[in-house]
Amino acid sequence: MLTLSVAALGCHAQTAVQTASQPASASQPAGAKLSPELARRVEVMIRSRIEVPPQYTISIGARAKSEVPGYDQVSVTFAADGNTSKPLTFLISADGKTLAQFNKFDISQDPRDKVAAAGRPGRGGPENAPVLIVGFDDLECPFCAKLHAQLFPAILDRYKNQVRVVYRDFPLSQHSWAMRAAVDANCLAAGSPAAYWNFVDYVHAHAGEMAGDEKSLAKTNEALDKLAVDEGDRQKLNAPDLAACIKKQDDTKVQASVKDAAAQPLNVDSTPALFINGEKVEGAVPMEYIYRIIDEALTAAGQTPPPPLPPPVQPAAPPATKPGN
Repeated sequence: MLTLSVAALGCHAQTAVQTASQPASASQPAGAKLSPELARRVEVMIRSRIEVPPQYTISIGARAKSEVPGYDQVSVTFAADGNTSKPLTFLISADGKTLAQFNKFDISQDPRDKVAAAGRPGRGGPENAPVLIVGFDDLECPFCAKLHAQLFPAILDRYKNQVRVVYRDFPLSQHSWAMRAAVDANCLAAGSPAAYWNFVDYVHAHAGEMAGDEKSLAKTNEALDKLAVDEGDRQKLNAPDLAACIKKQDDTKVQASVKDAAAQPLNVDSTPALFINGEKVEGAVPMEYIYRIIDEALTAAGQTPPPPLPPPVQPAAPPATKPGN
């Protein structure tokens, strides 16, 4: 309950709010505690604005210097049932007449750089393509398969070498053979990007035919391994090395990818999840949404997007029929 209430605070208390005017004598230097009257004004404002339940106590710290001219900052904590929230920072004007809260975000880094793609097989444009799409993929996920079928060849046909697509691993724990497929795909990727993508294309297209129950899981794993071996043969990869990699089933890199995706700032918890020059898109969304985000990313990179697609042709309405016909 405490966590939820504090989370609500972060959602709803983002804009400056004014207290009723009070005497200029309320002005206090940084480092001083708020007067009982001023602390009361602050507490009542916070309680009313975010609907803090009465069982919560609110503690307001002393003034401290802030980066905002004319304002000091005060630390506010919430406590109930022996638990205390993390402190939240509010701003209070030097004259004690205005209380405010806002969030500060670091935008110094290009969002594209927050999602690593180095060392992964790419598709489409070169590594320095103006738009990079990094997808976190689960080869057993039906929604991933749907998005994958939409993504290729539509993206590459529309944008050519303006867009590069890279997949990273995010097999979900409830999917019985997703990890096996990810490891086998990475074994192929070590020898040939084409082999990797051919394997990914095939598995996504035929995932519905692969059983995941315990009785048939061994057969599904054997089928995945055979698919990888056959693709390695077609691409003339080193057969002993590929066989050894498949047999070892080392999931270290896959687990590292999952851990990285789940952590800040990516916060991936489901698939499919795309990052288009760092902008997160979750779920199997319509392609027109993806096109819009790519076009905006191209424009931001100083590139000209392709001409807009024509609207879909609506089917003609059937001819009206007379009663009795």
